[in-house]
Amino acid sequence: MVECGLFFCSIAVSPLMESEASWESLYASHLGRKVIENRPVSEANEGVEEFTVSLDSILPYDILERIFSFLPMASTIRATSVCKRWYHIIHSKRFIRANKLPQMPWYFMFTCNEAAAGYAYDPVLRKWYNIDLPCIEKSNWFVSSSHGLVCFMDNDSRSRIFVCNPITKDCKMLLEPPGAKFPDYSSLAMSVDRNSHHYTIVVVKSKQVPGDFSLWDFSIHIYRSEGKSWVSSIKEVLSGWRGGDECVICNGVLYCLIHSTGVLGNADLRHSLIMYDLSARSSHASLMCMSIPVPCSLTCGRLINLKERLVMVGGIAKYDRPDIIKGIGIWELNKREWREVARMPHRFFQGFGELDDVFASSGTEDLIYIQSYGATALLVFDMSQKQWKWSVKCPVTKRFPLQLFTGFCFEPRLEAVS
Repeated sequence: MVECGLFFCSIAVSPLMESEASWESLYASHLGRKVIENRPVSEANEGVEEFTVSLDSILPYDILERIFSFLPMASTIRATSVCKRWYHIIHSKRFIRANKLPQMPWYFMFTCNEAAAGYAYDPVLRKWYNIDLPCIEKSNWFVSSSHGLVCFMDNDSRSRIFVCNPITKDCKMLLEPPGAKFPDYSSLAMSVDRNSHHYTIVVVKSKQVPGDFSLWDFSIHIYRSEGKSWVSSIKEVLSGWRGGDECVICNGVLYCLIHSTGVLGNADLRHSLIMYDLSARSSHASLMCMSIPVPCSLTCGRLINLKERLVMVGGIAKYDRPDIIKGIGIWELNKREWREVARMPHRFFQGFGELDDVFASSGTEDLIYIQSYGATALLVFDMSQKQWKWSVKCPVTKRFPLQLFTGFCFEPRLEAVS
């Protein structure tokens, strides 16, 4: 009688984190482990010889590849730790080429005000994983992600920039960007080419002109991985407007949210959007000439790239109290016009409890994550289904009143290399 060891079932349904075990230690402890020896479990019958055969040993590579291709990312990661054969199959060029489809984004939530510790949420298996991020030292660093890679920039000098893969822990430090050190405001954006795997990183800096409160130096600095160098593409002085901490790259165009300084009588227009074509080596046109006003008075705005479409999540301010948020809206930019996609239903808005006038929001593919700085509640909006849903509760509780929570999303991928 032949008994086949069906290892795949347990991999597909087992949670990656049990009793808050570290993902990294679980991953490392299984690397290179030999296939578990199967024990006979059949009943002996009247002279029939009893033996077992490992299903893994008789299945050809292409069948195993096919099976692995149906696993969720967390289960695929766990499968690489079962044995060397599975590890090499999943990391093979053929498997990677055949499985280039985008993955559902995970959301990493920082659970400490200072250290960069936290948990990652998997929307497919609806599980939280305890993981360690490489490179980043504090939770207040700038973060941007694209196609499996994440870029971090320190919040002090704004000159230490790292690129890493949170899954494989591959990490590298980039050259220091040009421009003013210790700018008043900065923003960070990253874009990875899915075909060539080259990436572009943009740092936007804004610094007040000494002696004039209405003028702000605004500069854009671009890093391209294929050339391993920085280029300062544009420098401009903005009058009555300053840069902020929000920018994103969509279809090769950089979009930045700028803020009114209120000194030129434009206090009612708190935000505006400017754009810059990253393929242009230089531009003689003023950035403000192509600016696009936001759709309504916002307490804050978050720019997101969803399948190369520019989406903005914003807190809708009260008319008579612009510092108070009364709701959250989602808009998509169509040419130069904003189209409202959805507004957060009131029951979900109330579910956050105390929601400050600023909040964390990020997304990729079809998912948008929204999180209050004051709590661990995480709300997910599916753009394709127009559906709101709470995540599974994060395994962290608020320990003191001033404890803040923030986060970012990233696409989990094994092949992305910094």
